[in-house]
Amino acid sequence: MAEAKVERIPVPTRILTEKDDIVDCIEHYTKGKIGPDDLLCTAESVVAITQGRFVRPEDLKISRVAQFCCRFIPDYGSLASPHGMQSLMDVEGKWRVAFALFAGFLGKLVGQGGLFYKWGGEQTALIDDVTGTMPPFDKCIVYGCSIIRSATRARRRRSASSRTIGSTRKVNTGTAEHGRCRARFHHQRRQLAKRRLR
Repeated sequence: MAEAKVERIPVPTRILTEKDDIVDCIEHYTKGKIGPDDLLCTAESVVAITQGRFVRPEDLKISRVAQFCCRFIPDYGSLASPHGMQSLMDVEGKWRVAFALFAGFLGKLVGQGGLFYKWGGEQTALIDDVTGTMPPFDKCIVYGCSIIRSATRARRRRSASSRTIGSTRKVNTGTAEHGRCRARFHHQRRQLAKRRLR
């Protein structure tokens, strides 16, 4: 069976902030440009920013538990800093995160990975630490977005792969992920917040 043709078309926007409504912005910037067979994708961090789901590191009160737990996260991870770990503990619970980290360590000893992300709460895999998103929010910690049913959202990982964390009905998320893996979102410096796939 032949693979469906996917045409990636960037949709330029201005920088979106917490003062914007993501649905209104999508309607504004894609008006007259998309049809019923198009698939619209946007980076998850952009949706989160428009929902006001970010915090400045200086506004966090760092606990000793966060300072201890962050030492066990690889240094390239968003939770490897005390601020990143504290931001997770503030939303998922300090002791839940600590228990999940301990359970994850034990799981790795017996060859079972991923327990920390499974039991640490939804935000464990979604938080972007400082420099993890685009300016001017590269000085902020950005949480994962609240679930909405207005768009398909993707999270780009350091390996340049991505996964769908939400979508509208009848969306082929496999096609969406394949398209995003082949064409990065230029996550660090882009103003191209959305991509249209055919």
